[in-house]
Amino acid sequence: MEKTLRVGILRETKNPPDRRVPLTPPQIIALEELYPNVEFFVQPSDYRCYSNEEYEYLDIPLKEDLRECDILLGVKEVDKRTFIPGKTYLFFAHVAKKQPHNLEMFKAMTENNLSFIDFEYLTSDNGQRVVAFGRHAGIVGAYNGLRARGIKTNKFKLKPAYQCHDLDEMWAGLKLIELKKGLKVLVTGNGRVAHGALETLAVANVEQVTPEDYLSREFDVPVCCQIGPEYYTRHKNGQKFSFSHFTKFPDEYESAFRPYTRVTDILITGHFWDPRSPGFMTIGDMRNPDFRISIIADISCDVNGPIPSTIRATTISDPFYSFNPFLEIEEPAFSKLTNITVMSIDNLPGELPRDASLDFGKMLMSNVLQDLLTETHSPMIERATILQSGKLTPRYEYLIGYLNG
Repeated sequence: MEKTLRVGILRETKNPPDRRVPLTPPQIIALEELYPNVEFFVQPSDYRCYSNEEYEYLDIPLKEDLRECDILLGVKEVDKRTFIPGKTYLFFAHVAKKQPHNLEMFKAMTENNLSFIDFEYLTSDNGQRVVAFGRHAGIVGAYNGLRARGIKTNKFKLKPAYQCHDLDEMWAGLKLIELKKGLKVLVTGNGRVAHGALETLAVANVEQVTPEDYLSREFDVPVCCQIGPEYYTRHKNGQKFSFSHFTKFPDEYESAFRPYTRVTDILITGHFWDPRSPGFMTIGDMRNPDFRISIIADISCDVNGPIPSTIRATTISDPFYSFNPFLEIEEPAFSKLTNITVMSIDNLPGELPRDASLDFGKMLMSNVLQDLLTETHSPMIERATILQSGKLTPRYEYLIGYLNG
């Protein structure tokens, strides 16, 4: 008789708590039909975007004690006090870049002999991530940028995204606003985040134009432009841009972003930034009289990174602050028109948790769960496995110094 595999859905324990789930109730039912030898259990939660009753209605058992489960799925970092020794965990741990704030959790994972698969490093053979919340980060980040514009100019009002029932309601409200003719919005990056931002801008009737036209022309409609590193950096010795070379040797490049600061009203960042690559702008650029950017929706949220005004992450409940580039300090949001308004929420998909969870679960089901639930050898899962029974796998042995403090 085939053994039963038990999978537990964790209650989120990071503070403030995240409302997203890795799988929705209907998705769990579909998986149990596909894999009859797999049973799912859900740890009760009072703040999950799918209520306990929604799981119970579909006869998915709620269970506080998940020690009988083999695999445990979450979304964000897990409270180290809750780890169950010897189990396999999947969540976004944010440890592979040696993040100091998660070191104690990571140590606890090794001490509990956990096997750990990081969602962030589940990639296809060509390196593309197969599960991510990036699209919804972009969708909500761009919406927040436009919402900040409405508050700052006092021309229109948008409901906070987290107060909308779902994406449809958020976009329905967005369709009612009218943006100023000639408004220019710049989106950085070429991935899911940037494309999500462009979805929101399209709903707001913002027309997309080429980088060349964006820099050289004014328009009688609101416009946006998307640029990748081939536009915002250049090789220091004048070599022709090569993306593969840029990713390998980012320190050989310098910023080419300055012209965009002169023509942009709202900057929405969806790029990936390597600390070895150049910053986008300097404090000096921000103090220049021709610096036009008044709102920065920093979805990338690299604190003290390529954008000097991103000095901390903001929260869903308190999303904005003002940055005074002359004093280099934070001031109350919208306190001075001359300040730069910053939005730097680092968990944006949490504003639309039901939509984001649904999309994430679809990706998980399409790309990962067949191999995981049938215990089939998978190079993709192997690439994302950071710990095996508490020991670093060969791909992640570079973390040994981090683990030792």
